[in-house]
Amino acid sequence: MITEQQYSDAAKEIGCEVAAIKAVDSVESNGNGMIAGKPVILFEPHIFWKELRTVGIDPNKHIVTHGDMLYPVWGSKPYPKGQTEQWERLDRAVKIHREAALRSCSWGRYQIMGFNHKATGASTVQNFVNLMYKGDSVHLDLFVNYIQNVYLDDELQNKDWKGFARGYNGAAYTKNKYDIKLQLAYNKLKT
Repeated sequence: MITEQQYSDAAKEIGCEVAAIKAVDSVESNGNGMIAGKPVILFEPHIFWKELRTVGIDPNKHIVTHGDMLYPVWGSKPYPKGQTEQWERLDRAVKIHREAALRSCSWGRYQIMGFNHKATGASTVQNFVNLMYKGDSVHLDLFVNYIQNVYLDDELQNKDWKGFARGYNGAAYTKNKYDIKLQLAYNKLKT
């Protein structure tokens, strides 16, 4: 749980409105970063493909047994909706390569990708994951670090939802209307 004081402190540190942080919170995890004592995750098969290649593993060798959770292009197959299925995918991926698997998930309340762990202040991806288990208030701290370290603070300050969406969610943000969702969430929070 994140208190209003913690939101206020985070907004002050970033230099933005609390509603801007809460808009990201709402769009990324519907305001819930933990379920049954575990951080909310989204396993990204196309990222796992890239991460395996980064560590010298040919992903093609795993297509027969893991084709449902390992492919080169985003959007190739639908993602499972539930957390149980997401965690099952991660567990299977860890058996191929632990670090690559952890780097291939978005984690917690703000759905920060594991490969961005250093920008959150975490020394390793495992340290980042361990911190994610500590709960929503730690997720907020990691988010603040991330936003400042990747220079998205000015986008939140100016409510530049397109700029923020591009930097936070990638160049394909328009496919999911990420900027529009942020704007709508912010507008709802302000009324």
